Amino acid sequence: MPTATTFRATGTLQAAAAMTLLGCSTGVTATLSSYPVAAGQALRYTLAAAVLLPLARRQGRLAARPTVREGALLLALAATGLFAFNLLMVTALRHTDPAVVGSIVGCTPLLLGVLGPLLARRRPTARLLLAAGLVVIGAALTQGFGSGDTVGLLCATGTLLCEAAFSLLAVPLLPRLGPIRVSAYTTALAVPLFAVTAAVDPAPLRLPTIAELLALLFLGLLMTCVAFLLWYSALSRLAPEHAGLFGGLIPLTAALSGAVLASTAPTPLQLLGAALVTAALLLGPTRTTRRPAPA
Repeated sequence: MPTATTFRATGTLQAAAAMTLLGCSTGVTATLSSYPVAAGQALRYTLAAAVLLPLARRQGRLAARPTVREGALLLALAATGLFAFNLLMVTALRHTDPAVVGSIVGCTPLLLGVLGPLLARRRPTARLLLAAGLVVIGAALTQGFGSGDTVGLLCATGTLLCEAAFSLLAVPLLPRLGPIRVSAYTTALAVPLFAVTAAVDPAPLRLPTIAELLALLFLGLLMTCVAFLLWYSALSRLAPEHAGLFGGLIPLTAALSGAVLASTAPTPLQLLGAALVTAALLLGPTRTTRRPAPA
């Protein structure tokens, strides 16, 4: 039988892989900058739901139907972590430098480090808060600093809250529903939210170009199906405050992948940020294992 150490190690690898994928996807997301946002997200989550829902049906009769409370949590998760997150992110980037948005959203580990234990009726540990603080500083150094207006800062803050909700709202759902069902149900619930928004969007709907279609396929299959399953599998093994530390890998991998694609060397600040994030992950708590979700 797998030990607690094995569960923790598996969760650590899953969290790191999910955040690395997310960080490396920034270049792909930029390909869709001129495509209608709501329509693109509706297509993305429709594709993901078409893959995840059949997988959920193969899970057998275990927790096949969510309860009323679970349904409400799933809807809140889809409305905040998927729908509002994407719209607020786009609005923030239109009013604020990407560096500012990245630095604010990079505070997610610190927010999870405080809210995660409190929601579980535990006291946040000083060691965890120190590690989360190092992640935030490292992410800010890697991402850089910029300027923006009040609307952009408010939307970036809303994006931060939605990013935290994406994890915290899933925690009570995972023990009974499991990562596959939580991923499938939330992506399916996000589709009508984006579809209605796309219907009233003044931007004309058009067919995606070849590059945009490839980006949608990448985001729908790899970034939604694979990354969601990895992240929620990690949350079923790790406490959210521990898993949240790996959010520091997002700006780090985004900056490093951009440097590789552009054939440029990382800056000293990016290397310093990488060192701080690495130190934070090594400093993280040692006993953060959760009960594994159903197979």
